[in-house]
Amino acid sequence: MTDNVAERVAPSNTGQVFLYFTPLTLLVYLVLPHGYLLDIATSYMLKNQLHATAMQVTLFRLLVTVPVYLSVVFGFTRDLWNPFGLRDRGFFLVFAPLSAAIFFWMSWSTLSYGGLFIGTVLVMVSFRFVAAAYQGLMALVGQEKLMSGRLSALWNIVNSIPYIVGGFAAGWIAIHVRPSETFVLMAVLSLAIALLALWKPRSVFNHTYDQPLAKATDLLGDIKRLLRHRAVYPAVLIMFFFQFAPGSNTALQYFLSNHLHVSDEIYGDFNGIFVAAFLPVFLLYGYICKFVSLRKLLWWGTVITVPQMIPLAFIQTGTEALILAVPIGVMGGIAAAAYYDLSMRSCPPGLQGALMMMVDGVYLLSNRAGDVLGVELYNLSPTYGFLYCVLATTAVYALILPLLLLIPKYLIATTDGQRNPEFDAEVSAEIAAPAE
Repeated sequence: MTDNVAERVAPSNTGQVFLYFTPLTLLVYLVLPHGYLLDIATSYMLKNQLHATAMQVTLFRLLVTVPVYLSVVFGFTRDLWNPFGLRDRGFFLVFAPLSAAIFFWMSWSTLSYGGLFIGTVLVMVSFRFVAAAYQGLMALVGQEKLMSGRLSALWNIVNSIPYIVGGFAAGWIAIHVRPSETFVLMAVLSLAIALLALWKPRSVFNHTYDQPLAKATDLLGDIKRLLRHRAVYPAVLIMFFFQFAPGSNTALQYFLSNHLHVSDEIYGDFNGIFVAAFLPVFLLYGYICKFVSLRKLLWWGTVITVPQMIPLAFIQTGTEALILAVPIGVMGGIAAAAYYDLSMRSCPPGLQGALMMMVDGVYLLSNRAGDVLGVELYNLSPTYGFLYCVLATTAVYALILPLLLLIPKYLIATTDGQRNPEFDAEVSAEIAAPAE
């Protein structure tokens, strides 16, 4: 065993790792421009202050998120650029204050459709670099410390908080918080990310970038390595299918309000309960991943989540929707954590930013594409339209099962924290390949 490998598999202070990534994850997902909190806030600004039509709001969301679809570009930038010699902390120190400056400009400017569009696109681009550094660093630490499963659980738990808050508080925020105040809050949270970047805990950063898993080459070489890395394709495709859910989002919102004639608050409450129901399952995943191989967790989670949305086809009242939000959320928890765990394990050496941002971009692209298909299916029939959406979601989830067979077996054979000699050998071979 080489010194590098010996150091990489040595026991680490997981408590300090969690202590660092918990506030960082919370801040990143509170500020995230296409995240639930800010996305809802801007949609209400468009609807209530600027009197935009539904189509204008839809087009706004579609166009401002173009940088997210191109996230892999920002990931490659993270992997190859080293701002101030600080690596990921350098990205936080440069682009978090830049994002804050854009938010401050938006708060001082007169609210208009054009101004909101330009400001959102600018902050979307700026914050992509922050997201790339965050995602790349977490994946790298997860691989090197052999704790991708526990970090996946942490990521899923903490980033759920803005979604839960947004789901329950969206209406209150729209009424009581002015647009300028929202942007000032986002600016302050962005600056908090920059302040957190001044902290350099040894458990996270000590020799992190010196290990074989952190070694990149050059842009052309890295692109070639990414394309020929077998583990990339099932990880990305699984995330695409998992987020392609025609039975969620707009179709569900219209089904509740137009078909069941319940208040708009029910949809927000449903989303809040749905996300909250994941949390105990994520906690369970963080524990059992240390004793159960990722292979078993992937199969268990997928089998459970395939029929996840079927209960929605039987709801008759808003109360039933809220009650069923709990088991529906629980059914998706193991799969959600396992798929993100897989994404971190699948990163090629030195390309954690590129793959994680590719997954991030596919995550949103699939979500929006599934939403479009859901609306089309819903409009096919006043009586059975939503049933079509539910059946389509179930069919898409079932397609994940054969994709599990494409994952390299060695990659998912071990538990979280268990050393994998075959994985180490694969890393060494891939790093040596460009020099041959």
